[in-house]
Amino acid sequence: MTLQDYYDHFKQIGHQKNVARNTDLLREGDVATQLYFVEQGAVRMWHNDDGRDITVQFFFEGQVVSSFESFYLKKPSLFTLTTIEPTTLTVVDGAALRQALGADPKLMAVFTDYVCHRFIDYTQYFLNRIQDSPEARYRTLLASDPKLVARVPKYELATYLGITPVSLSRIRNRVKKEARP
Repeated sequence: MTLQDYYDHFKQIGHQKNVARNTDLLREGDVATQLYFVEQGAVRMWHNDDGRDITVQFFFEGQVVSSFESFYLKKPSLFTLTTIEPTTLTVVDGAALRQALGADPKLMAVFTDYVCHRFIDYTQYFLNRIQDSPEARYRTLLASDPKLVARVPKYELATYLGITPVSLSRIRNRVKKEARP
């Protein structure tokens, strides 16, 4: 069973919200009190490092997003959550989520599994950033998630890869030239 299997339950305890592109759902420094299920659209999780955006993850249809560290510890978030497309969300209040998790051990197990996989993704992201060259990171992402590469605005994709948009453009051009017969 996955968290998606419980989606109808979350719709019952939450509410639907439509937001425009470039809407901040959570700002860095605020405490996360809600969990978001992305029904349609896309959300970017990012951190401001002295004026430089660092994108940590993207979330699309069927995925759940929150600043889990902030949500769990009830401390200020290290991240901002911003929509990158017009987005429809199911918003679940933290108290309602905690009550649902406490009442259903299977849901708690599924939720814990989801959070664990998300932190595994973070670990892989971190290792890729310190071990691989920018071009290797782009090639890996292109091979593993071509839909993300096609869907995400190039500026945000560059911040996810840890490079400038100009560097991304150069890398993309090299990869395209190699792919030509």
